[in-house]
Formats: sequence, C-alpha cells, structure tokens
Amino acid sequence: MDLSAGDSLTLAFMLAAAVALVAVADIVRIPYPILLVLGGAAIGYVPGLPRIELAPDLVLVGFLPPLLYRTAFFTPLRELHANIRQVSFLAVGLVLTTMVAVAAVARAAIPGIGWPAAFILGAVLAPTDPTAATAIAHRLGLPRRLIVVIEGESVVNDGTALVAYRFAVAAAIAGGFSLADAAGRFVLDAVGGVVIGLVVGVVVRQVRRRLDNPPVEITITLLTGYLAYLPARAAGFSGVLGAVATGIYMAWYAPEVTTPRTRLQAVATWEVVFLLLNALIFGLVGVELPTVLEGLSHHSLGSLITSALVVTATVMGVRLAWIYCMGGFRRPRESAILGWSGMRGAVSLALALALPHTTGTGVPFADRELLIFLTFAVILGTLVAQGLTLPGLVRLLRLENDEQPEKEEAKARIRAADAALERLEELIDEDWVHEDVVDRMRGLYGFRRSRFESRLDPASDGSIESRSADYQRLRHELLDAERSALIELRRSGGIDDDVMRRVMRDLDLEEGRLDL
Repeated sequence: MDLSAGDSLTLAFMLAAAVALVAVADIVRIPYPILLVLGGAAIGYVPGLPRIELAPDLVLVGFLPPLLYRTAFFTPLRELHANIRQVSFLAVGLVLTTMVAVAAVARAAIPGIGWPAAFILGAVLAPTDPTAATAIAHRLGLPRRLIVVIEGESVVNDGTALVAYRFAVAAAIAGGFSLADAAGRFVLDAVGGVVIGLVVGVVVRQVRRRLDNPPVEITITLLTGYLAYLPARAAGFSGVLGAVATGIYMAWYAPEVTTPRTRLQAVATWEVVFLLLNALIFGLVGVELPTVLEGLSHHSLGSLITSALVVTATVMGVRLAWIYCMGGFRRPRESAILGWSGMRGAVSLALALALPHTTGTGVPFADRELLIFLTFAVILGTLVAQGLTLPGLVRLLRLENDEQPEKEEAKARIRAADAALERLEELIDEDWVHEDVVDRMRGLYGFRRSRFESRLDPASDGSIESRSADYQRLRHELLDAERSALIELRRSGGIDDDVMRRVMRDLDLEEGRLDL
C-alpha cells in the first residue's frame, strides 16, 4: 500500500477520530469498541476523504500478530488452566459449530451465495472479541472466573477459527475440499504453529535475559508476535497459534527477564499500541465500506438488511443454544452472561479484509464484498445489541464479584512484608544499616502487614484501613505540593526540563503506590 499525501491525511484523521471516540466512550461509560465500530462506519462517508486501497494480507499480517500476542500474554495462566475444560468447550466446539451453522443458514437464506463463501463467512464470524465484554465485566465487578473464561476463550478460539478460515479460503480458491485431508492438516497446522511459537519464545527469553535496556526490550516485545507468526506462516503452519504460544510462554517467564523499569514502561506502551491497532482496523474498514457497498449494487437494500439480521441472529442464537444445551456450565446466571458475551470484533474484521480479490486463476473472488459487509454488520449488531444490554443483564441477574482475588492479593502483600522484615533482621548488624532506619522500616512493614491482615479478618472494625486512607490522602496532598514546586522552579529557570521530568517521574511512581 503506497500512501499518498491524501492517504496520510486520511490515516491521521482516522487516528484523531479514534482518540476522540475513546474519550467520549469513557465519559458516557460505553465500551470503546462500540463507538469505534460506529465511527468506522461513518468515516468512509466523510466528504473529501480519498479512498485507500488495502492489500488483503496487510490487515491479517500487519495487525493480528501483536493483538494475538498481547491477548495471550495478559491472560492469567493459572485461571486459564483451572478452567481449561470450559474454555475448550467454547473455543473449539462452539467455534466449529458456529462455522457450520452460519454456513448452512447463509447458504439457505442468502440468494446466490455458494458453499465456499458460506463456510468462509462462518469461519470469519466464529471467533469472539473479549475487549467489550471484559471492559464491562471489570467495570461491573463480575466474578473473576467468568472473566477468565471469556478472555481464555478469545485466546484459543482465534487459533481454531483462523485455521478453519485458511482451509475455507484455500478450498474456495482451489475449487475443492477433502474432509480427511483437512482434518489431518488441521492437527499438523496446530502442532507446528505451537512448536514454532515455543521455540521463538525460548530464543526471545534468552536474548531478553541478557538485556537491561527498556526501549530495546519493549521493541522486542512489540515484535515478538511477528517473530512467531511470520515463520510459522512461512512454514505452512498456524501463525496464529505460534503467536499465542509465544505470548503464553513469555507471560510465564516475564518476571525473570524484565526489570521494574521495563515493566512500568511496557504496560503503558502496550495499552497505547492495542488501542491504536483496534482503532486503525475499524477505521480502515470504514474507509473501505463505501467501496464494498458499491460492489453490492446488484443487491437490494432490503435483502442486505435481511441477510445481516439473519446471520447476526444465527451467531447469537448458536452461542446461547450451545452453552445451555451442551451443559458445559452449571450456574445458570453465569451461563446467561457467557451466552450474551459473544461479541465479534477486530479478528473477524481482519479476516474479512484479508480475503483475496481474485482466485488463483485470476477470477474475482466470489462474494468478497458481501462477506465483508455481513462481517461488519454482525460486529455492529453484536456490539450494539449485546454490548449495550450486557450491563443491564448483569444487574438484573445480580451476579456479584467473588472476593478470591482480593484475598489472594492481601495474602501476597502479607507474605512480601514478612519477607522484607525477615531480610531486615538478617541485615541489622551490617555497618551501613542504621538503628533509626531499622525502626522506621519495622514500623512501615509492620503497619502494612496489619493493614492487609485486617482485610482477611471478618471481625475487623476497619480502623486500620481508615488510618491508611487518611495517611494516603495526606501523602497525596504533599506530592501535589512537590509537583507544584517543581513546575514553579522550572518556570523560573532554576532547573531544566530533564531534571523536572526525572524528579516528577519519581513522584508519580510514589503516587502510583497509593491505594486510594
């Protein structure tokens, strides 16, 4: 894709619009993917914006690897392992069932669509996107187990859906399909992708253990998804599972290969990159939407709307039926939330946009514009219909957050304080350890230990927490005073900007430790 001056302005406009939409979403308390998909639809109709011609593989190769790596990296591994049966139940069984059901319904209900295009549509719409669902879940305090299942499903189902997608597209291009060959190749693709991903993870881990340079290390983390995805894809295996395997592997070993400074910067960097990638994907499909609709001029508006509603209802209905009828979840209220959390998003968009324009013989790829339109319509339908009503459903069912994560955090902080006190006693006779400092450290860690013990004590009267809140409020006021003094000193020319930023960063880190 060659970017002209007009294309560059279009991309700049898209990014600016995305930032504005995210800001509005935060104000109105709506998950930002909902506004991004609506904004993406509107961007393509802004007068004067030039059309950008996207290479089909650009979105799939350029955007997916870091998104997959990031999702896998931040998935809690212990909880994922504990809920592996439920996750597999959704990420493999439901994905394949959705693909077949959508294909059958599309073939029967959409005039003129063939089986190859119908199966591609099913594969494209099979994976869920956890972004909106987990944003709502965290905000409303859903049980941690439920959030983990939603996030874990999205990690694994991307791999299942993309492998199925590859076979569906290959069959459409070649004009033939063998179930036996596909089944064997499916297993080979999955195993090969995971093996390559783990090998890349081992290499990256060894390299990063020898580094202490945050900018270089963060750059490596941003590239790691590509380092696994591209070789696996070049070898004919699943690049998706390669990126996911590397993400899970690096998540396990990350504490031993990163310094505190790198971790602080990396988390902030990934939040920005993740937001920009999602924004660009929805913006790019918005830019292409007018061209897609022009290619559907032979379809009536009524038939397009009817097809979109039928496919959207199928996607939502299959998920609800699968969760309730197959008996994978014992708690009805949790089943209802899981069934209503099947929103589609960036992965489905990337797969639809990655469809080739022509087959291997040069013939135009059948129904490409229709598949992109239906994908966008289903994403819009699920995000709006489910995303906007999910908070109400959660309140109606009165699902309460479990206290296990808070209790585990309290136990972890108590153990950390004990370790610090034990080490303090070991160092007490060292020449460089002074008595007044020892007393201060004992008081600090002793109070911290008592504070978190009170969180585990049902009979606690809350006095320690109240004292802690008062202390932190005072500390916040003092830190504000320090910042104001720094700013005034910089304005008067007493210090330069570099000095101000270094001291300000230390103050910000101190405030970040407050638990208000």
